[in-house]
Amino acid sequence: MDDFADEESRLGGRLKRYAQVGTSVGGLAAQVVSNLVFGTGLDRGKHSSDLKNALGGLKGPLMKAAQILATIPDALPKEYAEELRQLQSNAPSMGWLFVKRRMKSELGAGWLKKFDTFVHEATAAASLGQVHNARGHDGTELACKLQYPDMISAVEADLKQLSILFGIYRRYDKAIDPSNIHKELSDRLREELDYFREAQNMKLYQYMLRDEAQVFVPECVDNLSTRRLLTMTWLDGSPLLDYIKDHEDNIEARNQVAMNMFRAWYVPFYKYGVIHGDPHLGNYSIRQNGDVNLLDFGCIRVFEPSFVKGVIDLYFGLEQNDEALAVRAYESWGFKIKNREMLDTLNIWAHFLYGPLLQDRKRTIVDDHKGGPYGAKIANKVHGELRRLGGVKPPREFVLMDRAAVGLGSVFMHLKAEINWHQLFHDLIGDFNHVELSKQQSSALEKCDLN
Repeated sequence: MDDFADEESRLGGRLKRYAQVGTSVGGLAAQVVSNLVFGTGLDRGKHSSDLKNALGGLKGPLMKAAQILATIPDALPKEYAEELRQLQSNAPSMGWLFVKRRMKSELGAGWLKKFDTFVHEATAAASLGQVHNARGHDGTELACKLQYPDMISAVEADLKQLSILFGIYRRYDKAIDPSNIHKELSDRLREELDYFREAQNMKLYQYMLRDEAQVFVPECVDNLSTRRLLTMTWLDGSPLLDYIKDHEDNIEARNQVAMNMFRAWYVPFYKYGVIHGDPHLGNYSIRQNGDVNLLDFGCIRVFEPSFVKGVIDLYFGLEQNDEALAVRAYESWGFKIKNREMLDTLNIWAHFLYGPLLQDRKRTIVDDHKGGPYGAKIANKVHGELRRLGGVKPPREFVLMDRAAVGLGSVFMHLKAEINWHQLFHDLIGDFNHVELSKQQSSALEKCDLN
């Protein structure tokens, strides 16, 4: 009875929070419309702070999406991005009575007997679920990722709120058309709820990184996993910031971590057309020797080989000052290059992202762009130019691609790594052939049942 009351209380509380958030976001939207129609004036700083407070009370998928948006240059105005960046990602964990009820619904009445031990308190809690440490009967240390209940309806409710948020933005700023961004976030968030899919993604990463001795991927325990419960082997490691603190005076150790992170993200992309779209600090850990553990595989994107070819074509277009090649790269992704000014503006952002790869020397990731959040000044400059030129509609693939690039750039900034990124990149792409990539991608997806 206590369990039932607990669940009813949480469900009622969640519905109440959705009603409050819907009212708050709707009211904030009305403020924007009022300003546009009647010229009442809008304090963006206060308005964005109010929006953060409206979303922050939810601690769910909408917060997760807002945090993703806050890291994508120009997905939101800078005032909003700064406020949303402050949202805390940790949600309160579920209590033991509630965990028992959820585990029973996933593995049956005798679920606890399937483990040698199962720690009552969660080791981590986030927007969609929480993780418990356990041990199998064979002595294997396990991580059990348990999804919160009713997350499907929660995500759908949140995506409706996101649509309102994008509507607010679009009414007063035409520089970026966010419709493709909303579509991409919607698809990726829905996929993250399917732990069967995440288990397949995990197997895909095991296959793609099988030759990377310094990157580790957990193994899924299929008989203890369901669509809402993912059980995997436990990987010991430290959070990145703790590792950095312990190795402040050891640049070689920090450089090694940076190189391992680079390969963990970009071997799958350039060899198989797959990107991990969320380099969030909680999605990996660092071993004592600098090896990397990948821990979360919910936010994974598979690209057409032609998209990857465009990424490499743009690199060589910039390196060789070949404007025709650069234009072909942009247009292969779906950008509409209306004039020379549009090309020059897009190239400002491209030169920022590719900058470390274009210089054949040892350098930090931000040698030419010091001060402020990673990429913020360049993004603001591009944003202003795009608004002047009538705006642009970014292809949906760029949501996770940009997030991965900027997120990893922030990691490399934390590490203060000094590496020849040019050499690292060229060692990886070699004699790139998108036809060969297509074959490797098809083979990998087929082996992992992801076709």
